[in-house]
Amino acid sequence: MTAPAYDEISTHDDLVAWSRDYCKDVRREWLVDVRFDLVEWEVSTRAKRRAAALKRPKIPEAEVGTPIDWESAVAAGGRRAGGRPFPATLSLTWDAFDAFDREEWESTLRHELVHLEQYQHCGTTDHGSAFKARARELDTEVHCETFSDPKYVLRCAECDALVARRYRDCKLVRRADEYRSSCCQAALAVE
Repeated sequence: MTAPAYDEISTHDDLVAWSRDYCKDVRREWLVDVRFDLVEWEVSTRAKRRAAALKRPKIPEAEVGTPIDWESAVAAGGRRAGGRPFPATLSLTWDAFDAFDREEWESTLRHELVHLEQYQHCGTTDHGSAFKARARELDTEVHCETFSDPKYVLRCAECDALVARRYRDCKLVRRADEYRSSCCQAALAVE
């Protein structure tokens, strides 16, 4: 499938085709060391908090910063890699694409490429110091922009700084009076 122009994306297939082509361009231009033959693509219409995600098998002994031996790698559950990384899935969130402008969507894709690169080299990924350094090189953020309104917003009662967003009822929301903000050590206000 030929990728449409960005402004002409109207279907999930269009979004996958355009995003795949963009990621291949980033790989060439920014020297991102990834294999796309081991990547599946999907579009989520259910995700509310993540703009995209790299879904991959968990490898218990894997550590970011330590190259993995894919000949001997074993995923949780006992599956053996057999000499190459396990396939991973790049899941793109339709609502995020719809809410973001082109620059934000491209940044989201570069963020996911950092995860893919870490996973294919180390067998795992995180948002630690190595991720932050690589994200700077690819001119992307460590955390993607939010695209949906949270059900609850928690703020510092002293300086009104944003402390957390929550999309459903949870312990932090129910028991906010037991927590303190990191900025002022003040109580939390729930909106």
